[in-house]
Amino acid sequence: RRIDNQLRGRSGRQGDPGSSRFYLSLEDNLLRIFASDRVAGLMQKLGMEKNEAIEHPWVTKAIENAQRKVEAHNFDIRKNLLEFDDVANDQRKVMYGWRNELMAAEDVSATLKDMSTEVLEQTIDPYIPPQSLEEQWDVAGLEQTLEKEFGLRLPVGAWLEADHDLHEEPLRARIHAELEQVYADKEALVGAPWMRQFEKAVLLQVLDAHWREHLAAMDYLRQGIHLRGYAQKNPKQEYKR
Repeated sequence: RRIDNQLRGRSGRQGDPGSSRFYLSLEDNLLRIFASDRVAGLMQKLGMEKNEAIEHPWVTKAIENAQRKVEAHNFDIRKNLLEFDDVANDQRKVMYGWRNELMAAEDVSATLKDMSTEVLEQTIDPYIPPQSLEEQWDVAGLEQTLEKEFGLRLPVGAWLEADHDLHEEPLRARIHAELEQVYADKEALVGAPWMRQFEKAVLLQVLDAHWREHLAAMDYLRQGIHLRGYAQKNPKQEYKR
């Protein structure tokens, strides 16, 4: 009835003299799903024709009951969505906190350096495992990956042939030094102020792209989380995990 009252207010006289009459149809989805059989039965008992106006307290009460069922159903849907959205809201606060810090920062080069160092280590590990022997290294694969992912054409194999004392840790340090030198050369080419702006723009783009992907993944998870109920688990608790 709350929705009906809104419709009356929007489509009625709105203060003008006269009177308004509000009509409901049994073909409306609300009545067809929640009260069609009951109202149709009442119409037959009362001897009403198909196109005759329905004006009887019993019919009115049946329609009101159907409306209450719809409102209760819609309330449960909104409540359920709100409980699921609480999880996304907590994550949204964290993400927006990161983004606001990034927007307020004048220089993000230190953050970018930490990230590049971590990513470079993760790139090296599959080809030069920590605490491994040189015979276990995939030097050719490392050279290809460094060129593909970082644009670094480093002759790692030639370094090892020229220096037999170049073990794992010194080799990693040399690769990092080469990356830092290439980055410093690019900064000298475009200038520090432009480089700072570019770094900030790239980080914002990456953060926003990953956030959009995360939201899409969360929505996909939410659509199928009810299936956890078949395993005797609470879908909402599973989603919050």
